[in-house]
Amino acid sequence: MQQLTVTTVNVNGLRAAAKKGYLPWLAGTAADVVCLQEVRAEEAQLPAEVARPAGWHVTYAPAEAKGRAGVALLTRREPEAVRVGFDHAEFKASGRYLEADLPGLTVASLYLPSGEVGTERQDEKERFMAAFLPYLTGLRQRAAAEGREVLVCGDWNIAHREADLRNWRANRANSGFLPEERAWLGRVLDPADGGYTDVVRALHPDQEGPYSWWSYRGRAFDNGTGWRIDYQIATPGLASRAVKAHVERAATHAERWSDHAPVTVVYSR
Repeated sequence: MQQLTVTTVNVNGLRAAAKKGYLPWLAGTAADVVCLQEVRAEEAQLPAEVARPAGWHVTYAPAEAKGRAGVALLTRREPEAVRVGFDHAEFKASGRYLEADLPGLTVASLYLPSGEVGTERQDEKERFMAAFLPYLTGLRQRAAAEGREVLVCGDWNIAHREADLRNWRANRANSGFLPEERAWLGRVLDPADGGYTDVVRALHPDQEGPYSWWSYRGRAFDNGTGWRIDYQIATPGLASRAVKAHVERAATHAERWSDHAPVTVVYSR
């Protein structure tokens, strides 16, 4: 059976990740597609072996604001087309969304704003969500008309359910677990609204986590005090072909090359 393996990871600064173990990880991955978030660098600022690793076609979408955000897509196969941003003036060049067409599939890398309650950052997050859901719905509809599936991978910066973060009670008033954020992600996943599927949760419906982000503060990683905020969100046809999913959690804190871990899903073709 032919398979498609897709990995998404927030690298927390690609230049920093490259010094900590990103390149050996990339050299050893079996993924056909790798979606990166929080790249924080333009291609010209990266060493050649990081910017254009052998065996990959790479597309970058840096942010206009230097040193912020930035997403990238690495594909083994050359994309048929790539599109930076979505049709919204504020976020077109914000380095938060990039999509590419592969045979029968549109795959995207997303870095949704993290937000902070009571600040402009939360206002930005809310504006992004308000603009992005209609885009997602339209993308699914257009893809269906063309006989394509859609896969939006990335750091969504929202824990959807109580099972998606360890200390959910203490975070009910914090960005990332606000009721309105969770309700918005619920709309993305509602068959009657956004129409997408949370692939990892569908494969692991009763599991706590699996977490993909742990704060560098304290001993969150060692204590397993994590959040599941890195998702692969797919149209139902593709989601139904997901065979297995796992979080590539480092063996030890010292071996981490980001505060996030890669989330990998294998799909049958």
